[in-house]
Order: sequence, then C-alpha cells, then structure tokens
Amino acid sequence: MQLGMVGLGRMGGNILRRVMLAGHQGVAFDRDAAAVAALVAEGATGASSLAALVALLPAPRVIWLMLPAGEITEACLAELHGLLSPGDVIIEGGNSFWKDSRRRGAEAAARGLHYLDIGTSGGVWGLKRGYCLMIGGDAGVVARLNPLLAALVPGPGSALPTDGRAARDARPAQGYVHCGPNGAGHYAKMVHNGIEYGMMQAMAEGLDLMRSAPFELDLPDITEAWRRGSVVSSWLLDLTAQALAFDPDLTEYSGRVSDSGEGRWTVDAAVEQAVPVPVLAAALFARFRSRQEASFADKALSAMRKGFGGHLEPKVDTRPQAAGGGSAALPSAPQT
Repeated sequence: MQLGMVGLGRMGGNILRRVMLAGHQGVAFDRDAAAVAALVAEGATGASSLAALVALLPAPRVIWLMLPAGEITEACLAELHGLLSPGDVIIEGGNSFWKDSRRRGAEAAARGLHYLDIGTSGGVWGLKRGYCLMIGGDAGVVARLNPLLAALVPGPGSALPTDGRAARDARPAQGYVHCGPNGAGHYAKMVHNGIEYGMMQAMAEGLDLMRSAPFELDLPDITEAWRRGSVVSSWLLDLTAQALAFDPDLTEYSGRVSDSGEGRWTVDAAVEQAVPVPVLAAALFARFRSRQEASFADKALSAMRKGFGGHLEPKVDTRPQAAGGGSAALPSAPQT
C-alpha cells in the first residue's frame, strides 16, 4: 500500500519509516525541506506541497496528518478537502480534541471522504518499539487499512497473552484497537494521557519521598531493581531508572513541567460526565504548581517526559498545546 504523510516531526517521520520498512511505499511532505530530503534518502517520494502529495498518490488515497492540534490541522484539512476525491482516506494522528474529530468526520463524510482519528502512543521510540493505536471511524475503512496499521504496532510478542481473549478481536493483542465511530479514538487517547499524568505523578512523588528518607537510599539502584519482578515495573520506570543512572540528582532539569492539553481535556470530560477523577486532577494541578516552585519530584517528571517523548522543559511558561508530531506549517508539538 501507499501512505502519504503530512508532518515529519518526531513521530510523523518515524511512522512513515516504519511502514516503509514493512514494504509499503511512502510519500512525504513537510514545510522543512531537510526533513523531506531525509525520508527521500531512505526510499520515500518527496512532495513539495499538499497538492503535489495528492497528485503522487493513486486513488483511493491514504493521507496521514501528524500535526499540532488546532488551527494548523484545521487549515490542512480544509485544503485537503478541496484536493481529494470521494473514497480517499484522511487519518488524523495528532492529539486533537475528540469533539473536533467527531465534527471533522462528519465534514469529511459530506464530501464523500473517509476520516479516521487515530490516537497514537509511542513517542520517539515508536520506530523501534511500535505504536499503540486507538482508532475512531468506519469499521470497513479500518479493515481495509489493516496492512498499514499492522505494520505500525508492536505485535503480540510485546506483552504476555491475556487469558480469556481467544474468542475476541485479535487486533488489540497486536497493539491497535477500533474504539468506535469518529471521536472515539481521540477520546481514548485523551484518557490514556490523563492516566499517564497520574502514573507519572505517583512515581515522581515516591522518588521525592525516598530522597528525603532517614537513610542514604540509592535511587538509581532501587529503581533498577524495581524494573524486575516488581508490580510497579513499566516503561515509565525504565525511563526513570535510565535518567537516574546518568544523573542521580537530575541536575539537567529545573522541574518546570508542561501539560500538553490532554490532561486538561480529561478533567473537563470528567466534570461534564460527573465522573470523579481525583488522582488525574491532582496530577494536572501538580504540573501547574511545578511552574511556581519545583521539587525533585518535578525533575523526575521532566526526566520521564524527555525519555518517552523528547519533551524539553519550557524556558518560560507557555500555553498548553495538544500535540501532533509534525511541522508541515508550524513547529512540531510534543506527543506521547
């Protein structure tokens, strides 16, 4: 199959690389000519504009957007709507607000186009580890794109089998799930990132407590031991142990922790649906507090965010941006 990618930032470029490594053909567009040239050197076809990208792809086309949420994505979709033909598929893989994705699906359908909102987790490690995909949209379109989607996910060997799943959909055990209609994929990714906030905050607070213990606790050694056989073992712990091994005091970090938007949306959704989420809300508020007075726990959060997503601490306070991984018209925003 052929895939057109718009936005070749930290995630978009590697998504295209991974499908190409599986034998699919890639067409690449980004406002950064160097990013396009890098993919061309690896076998992709380069495009100089959205119109050129569309012209290079045979119908029915599949075009994946990996851009910052908001105006840049809206503008790109509006331009594509005037270029594509009925039956073409637009995939929106950035961290867009789920209500926007539901609306965009209806707008695409009115033009005879298909739209999939695919919440994409895997960060800067996705090329090597694979991506977890949470998909919203028409089930038939999802099934038709299975060869591309299957090329992106980690596969069954990335986790132990779950008892009782023999009669269920096999795709979740590969690392991708059809969540429902348009909006459902980005809703699941929103909650995923809210949970991520809570898990990171709990780990960071525990490290801060151990650092203040009445003992000389070796945090690099303790976190390394926890990676094996512990109920708190996880990829986040792996990244934390690695950061502590290189710098036990995390002196590289100031502890100013950004929030990329999905945590706020998660708490907003909880209020709308009257669902109590005290841990997720507290984790979000802790990030706000870190911009006033940072602690070792905040440095640990910054280390984890850099580890999985390449997120750098802001030099000054910034407004939250929900993220995609590309830079077709604006600078890349962080993604997890």
